Amino acid sequence: MTRKFMKGNDAIVIGALSAGCRAYYGYPITPASEIAHAAALHFPALGGTFIQAESEVAAINMVYGTAGTGVRVMTASSSPGFSLKQEGLSYCAGAELPCVVVNVMRGGPGLGNIAPEQADYFQVTKGGGHGNYRLITLAPNCAQEMCDLTVKAFDLADKYLNPACVMADGFCGQMMEPVEVPEPTEVPYDHKSWCVSGTPETQKNLISSIWLESEDLEQHNLKLDRKYQEIQKNEVLLEEYKIDDAELVVVAFGIVSRIVYSAIDQARAQGKKVGLLRPITLWPFPSKRISELAETADSFLSVELSTGQMVEDVQLAVNGRKPVHFYGRCGGMVPGTEEILKRFDEILEGGQS
Repeated sequence: MTRKFMKGNDAIVIGALSAGCRAYYGYPITPASEIAHAAALHFPALGGTFIQAESEVAAINMVYGTAGTGVRVMTASSSPGFSLKQEGLSYCAGAELPCVVVNVMRGGPGLGNIAPEQADYFQVTKGGGHGNYRLITLAPNCAQEMCDLTVKAFDLADKYLNPACVMADGFCGQMMEPVEVPEPTEVPYDHKSWCVSGTPETQKNLISSIWLESEDLEQHNLKLDRKYQEIQKNEVLLEEYKIDDAELVVVAFGIVSRIVYSAIDQARAQGKKVGLLRPITLWPFPSKRISELAETADSFLSVELSTGQMVEDVQLAVNGRKPVHFYGRCGGMVPGTEEILKRFDEILEGGQS
């Protein structure tokens, strides 16, 4: 492997190319613009396709068309642009087309600002578009994971014929770190049985998300639901840090999880039993593991760059058995170690909810 110093956004493109992605459609938007810049440089150089679409709506529909040919394809944006992709994502999910979308989140709602936030959690993990569908969602917390989880996203998208999202905050996108560049790998999935590639063998294939008869659409929805249940059963990814004897379990993802590592180390040095559960897949969410920890931990704390979105999934997993607390910053504000430590103390001493 080659080790290089790069931004997380650049690492996304390196991961995509290593995974065999050869088509990128998108539009620059801060703090995700470097993804389009790097894709414009590297995709054509490797015989791939880069198109700066006229809009995010156009980009996701180009993704739909290319995914239908069985080619690994991606797009990327930041929060307002990701919102524009929602109808197209629902179409991709309905037509069971594998693709990867990246959302490097910024502050909102509305135009907001270009500082990091995690407030697109509901939109991405609950399905921001219409209908019964889910996005496989991976949340990196460093430049290396921006690369590695992009590779993973392509594999999961192909395995389940479903869109997958790499959901990162603007901090992870802009931060520069050493990255081990993976060797290119062979695409492990063959889509020749269903894709449309303009050959006699595929001329009868039809890729569509329209089901005019209610009975047919119901059966299609139930088929998708069975697939989502399989994903929930088999594809949960998480990291645990000093969790075995933790009285307070902190749940955090993305850049916040890295700040929590430091806060936990300081808390442990003071004799306080605090641990971290970091969801790497935000969907499927590690509900089962959190439920297990509710048998031994005294309380939980969700730390987020939002006014409280993931906390609802933690509450559902705990199911009222233990207190679930929340601490969040928003608008582009990122908490420091000292303020998180203060929140630990408030909870451990029986303070605020």
